[in-house]
Amino acid sequence: MKVHISRSKEEMGRQAAADGAALIRDAIAASGSATIIVATGASQFEMLSALVQEADIDWSKVTGFHLDEYTGMPLTHPASFRKYLKERFVDKVDLGTFHYVNGEGLDGNGDVAAECARLGKLIAARTVDVAFVGIGENGHLAFNDPPADFDTETPYLIVDLDEACRQQQLGEGWFPTLDDVPRQAVSMSVRQIMKSKHIVCTVPDDRKAKAVQGTVEGPVTNQVPASILQQHASTTLYLDEPAASLLSK
Repeated sequence: MKVHISRSKEEMGRQAAADGAALIRDAIAASGSATIIVATGASQFEMLSALVQEADIDWSKVTGFHLDEYTGMPLTHPASFRKYLKERFVDKVDLGTFHYVNGEGLDGNGDVAAECARLGKLIAARTVDVAFVGIGENGHLAFNDPPADFDTETPYLIVDLDEACRQQQLGEGWFPTLDDVPRQAVSMSVRQIMKSKHIVCTVPDDRKAKAVQGTVEGPVTNQVPASILQQHASTTLYLDEPAASLLSK
């Protein structure tokens, strides 16, 4: 794992986007196409804003996969990650294909397990070139809260959200009260994320500092799910100074 520390969130986002864009261009040059994973949340604001402005990417040759979404979440809800990605990423680039996670189930019919199976079949047929991800305040990777399942090979899972995760969503302003925060979500599994050739992990803010410390300097444990990134061959962690404040080096 490499760690890149920037003086501001804006600089962090630009660097992560520039490096991720270079990896996308390399994949297209090598094989004619690229497959990426895209995360959401407050941690991705600056990175996505910079990524959509990157020049010389033939987005028509890029297939994207959505990382996670709340179960039962309509597209019209302000906290919908489908809505987030549509507005902040998909509508801003001429993307070849983007596979959203429909938290309302397959074709909106409420069958969330069938939606997981649909997405799992699609992503299992591809090699992911770049995964753009973040880390939660509780150390989660996607919505894999501690203790995360490090063993399942299933690409997409229905997971329970722990109290710390739900409090983070409330604190970031996505929901008016804790009772409004869903208790379950669809999440890409840890093993599926780890299959990506390259991982660009963007983590700002001092509220993430403890999770960053555990991810980088602690043991690999499912109690800090993102610590598994230590075992990935090509992960770079992009931090601002507050997020890096507890690192010893």
